[in-house]
Amino acid sequence: MNARDTFPEYNMRYTIVDPGGTISFVGDGFLLMPLVAACASNPSSLRDMIERADAIDRRLRFHVGRGLLVFDEHNVEGDYSSIHRELEDRRAEPVFRVVDDVTREKSLEPTRTGLIIFNLKDRRIIQVLNHFYAVERAGEVHIHNGERYSRRTISYRLPDSWSIVP
Repeated sequence: MNARDTFPEYNMRYTIVDPGGTISFVGDGFLLMPLVAACASNPSSLRDMIERADAIDRRLRFHVGRGLLVFDEHNVEGDYSSIHRELEDRRAEPVFRVVDDVTREKSLEPTRTGLIIFNLKDRRIIQVLNHFYAVERAGEVHIHNGERYSRRTISYRLPDSWSIVP
């Protein structure tokens, strides 16, 4: 299922920077809060962040994991023509690794709803454009079991070492 197939007016671009590199994807705007809540545990890598967010929203691991597997299968170092073709198709919103200027530019391109950058190295959440939810230092997020939201919530509080920009 393409991210644009659900509710395209609510889709947001998420770019995650960790010591091993950068990935970017478009997903449901409601994924914003589980990703912010995952930052409360000070993840040191993309893998840590996704594992922590998966405890809150089961859709995230599958979407990102499957997308990165497809990216890795179709792209090899030095030949990124496959992802370049996909990114040219305005209907496609693939999960991808930032590997060159073309993918870097796309990773910084907001959807109509916005662009949020999670920089795990510098412990910053950068709201480049956010027309969905204001990112706050503390809050609650509803659990999503992969099929629907539950009434259960998880509270989070970002450590003082994290900054939210702007």
